[in-house]
Amino acid sequence: MRVDLNADLGEEITDDAGLLALVTSANVACGFHAGNAAIMRAVCAEAARLGVAVGAQVSYADRENFGRVALEVSYEVLRAQVEEQVATLNAVAVAEGVAVSYVKPHGALYHRTMDDREQARAVLDASGTLPVLGMPGVLLSLAEEAGRDVWQEGFPDRGYDAAGRLVPRDQPGALVVDAGAIVDNALGLAARVDSLCLHGDSPGAVEHARLVRAALEAAGWDLRPVG
Repeated sequence: MRVDLNADLGEEITDDAGLLALVTSANVACGFHAGNAAIMRAVCAEAARLGVAVGAQVSYADRENFGRVALEVSYEVLRAQVEEQVATLNAVAVAEGVAVSYVKPHGALYHRTMDDREQARAVLDASGTLPVLGMPGVLLSLAEEAGRDVWQEGFPDRGYDAAGRLVPRDQPGALVVDAGAIVDNALGLAARVDSLCLHGDSPGAVEHARLVRAALEAAGWDLRPVG
């Protein structure tokens, strides 16, 4: 009974220190939807100190919309953008004593690559042999076909639709805010996924992470980074 607990960090609206004390993996913003070099350094340094795994949370180049709007970007452009993000974060991470150990798309790119083969290929081709964290779809299927490690995640603080996809943020039921419901969701998802994601920009994110971690450990789960 082993599961990873991840959160989105370095987004300039998140209590990075509070979450790093509770999670086992950090999806670090690489500057394209949020974050900057100084924030990346701070997150990576603390992650190294605590033994938290660092992942590159790659995004469309769209800080204005926080990377939450799908963009029509060519394979070549997207590949170059993702490659730049991974390289930038890895250089910072290595300097702070930890290396990037996986890649995870952010926001609109996350959902687009579940269905869009060209954009999924761009993400994969730009990220070398890094393991891929995400939900079932084209991106994970292509990664698995290429022999890369694939880690499935679930979202205790998000609503799911009948197809098993996340409810879009602009629709009712998209966000789960009740702490008890988030804990129950985490306990239910843990046996079905490799990693549980808590959104760092959600109200009460640190307290939710504390409660989820405590409940998982009480239920016998060993919280460790995937890999």
